[in-house]
Amino acid sequence: MPVTSATEAHDAPAKPLRADAQRNYDKLVAAAREVFAERGAEGSLDEIAKRAGVGPGTLYRHFPTRDDLIDALMRDWSARVVADSEAAVIDELPARETLEKWFDVFIGHITLHRGAAAKITAAMDDPSSPIHGKCQVLSSANDRVLDYVRQTGQLRPGVETRDVMRLVSGVANVADAAGMPADDVAPMLGIVIDGILQDSATS
Repeated sequence: MPVTSATEAHDAPAKPLRADAQRNYDKLVAAAREVFAERGAEGSLDEIAKRAGVGPGTLYRHFPTRDDLIDALMRDWSARVVADSEAAVIDELPARETLEKWFDVFIGHITLHRGAAAKITAAMDDPSSPIHGKCQVLSSANDRVLDYVRQTGQLRPGVETRDVMRLVSGVANVADAAGMPADDVAPMLGIVIDGILQDSATS
């Protein structure tokens, strides 16, 4: 019998919900998007249920944990991550411009909701997390962009895409926690870019 990983099992298509259950699911996701945007990923689950017009029991039937709720919000996010990584390389811009473009959207993706950056970073190395699969999507997208830069010959030898992902995620965590504007984040990303490109590409 084939073995299915926890991530594969979690990402497997769910059975269709009854019409009333689907309405509650959709209302909970919409309410969670509002609450998390306002108060961060630690926003009150009771407040989410209240805004959705359902009881806490209904929320927990659909989303047993907070990470399950975050995962639901991130499904469409996954498609955007893939599309943005493809857009970052399709124009075949110089290495620095490509990385500036990609890292900017990378930061945007993992700071979409206040507090989400820390959860995504923590889930990168935790296969048991419900959002680990989405982290793998982000990792693959990052690989796509850095592979392009590597093919240009401008990436320093020995640079691992996972290490770069952790560095940029660290910048995202700082920016998210401090509520930093994009103009203040750009210099930190510039330091990362300077560190991973060949000297000829950073001048």
